[in-house]
Amino acid sequence: MSSWQRLVRQPQSVWARKALFQIHLWTGIAASIYLVIVCVTGSALVFRPELTRAFARGPIIVAGSGTPLTEQQIKEAATRQHPGFVVSNLFRAKQPNAAAEVWLEGPDSTLHRLFNPFTGKDIGESVPFGMRAVSWFLDLHDNLLGGESGRYINGVGGVMLTALAVTGIVIWWPGIKNWRRSLMLRRGVGWKRFNWDLHSAIGFWTFAIVFMFAISGAYLVFQEWIQPVIDYIQPLSDSRPVPRTIDDILLWLPRLHFGRFRGIRPNFILSLKIAWVIIGLAPAILSVTGVLMWWNRVVRKTVLQSAPERKIVQNVSLEPASMD
Repeated sequence: MSSWQRLVRQPQSVWARKALFQIHLWTGIAASIYLVIVCVTGSALVFRPELTRAFARGPIIVAGSGTPLTEQQIKEAATRQHPGFVVSNLFRAKQPNAAAEVWLEGPDSTLHRLFNPFTGKDIGESVPFGMRAVSWFLDLHDNLLGGESGRYINGVGGVMLTALAVTGIVIWWPGIKNWRRSLMLRRGVGWKRFNWDLHSAIGFWTFAIVFMFAISGAYLVFQEWIQPVIDYIQPLSDSRPVPRTIDDILLWLPRLHFGRFRGIRPNFILSLKIAWVIIGLAPAILSVTGVLMWWNRVVRKTVLQSAPERKIVQNVSLEPASMD
């Protein structure tokens, strides 16, 4: 039987596929926690505009009377109550009895506080808890709460997810007799087989969108490095005005990545966003099901072996036995 015939009929026996399987396995294990974090936060941020509007609030009206303090007096009161900080911005509403919002810059942090317009007393955070939670989720998703270093790690994570998607769609092929079984979930099977079926089916049906998430995630971080490759694929030409076709594609990548849909009927946008939230969790589900397979077939099996009989497990297949 030729290599091509074995790939079509018994792909598990092909050496190249075994190598890709090992790459897929260990990349998935290494990126498992990362994938869960970015998928959960990314799915939540699909509704970021709606959440921002829901948590936004109007001016805070303060009970009191008399002549409001001047902006300079409020700034002085703010710096007295927050030593080491300097005022960078001050915002006042039209209503004279509305609290003034003051931004203060410190050596390591920025404060957004509200001040009584009559007494200059600090009366609390100017940004509601819900807005701070959304901002925290955004920072976790974009930068892993680590600034530029976290953002770089996020880009590496996008590259790893790209590798997982590409290797996954190759090793998904179970053989010509069994490929239909890998497209769906079956009833009446044990949880281990169900876990495998879930991993296989989700991986196949969400491949295109997961690949888009991966490519766009890496591109958003490494644009300066990827741009020369883009210019090589479709060079800039003085005779042809921009935007190029590839520029239009790159314009849509961030919109698709974050679920920002335009030019679509509002009632359909809601359904599309809900679908995007669900599909956005696919890499996390794939990660969890993959780790469960590895744990059950490698770690648990090794742990249960008695000490004298314990052997080194090499190239253990996590796949069900071939049906051929």
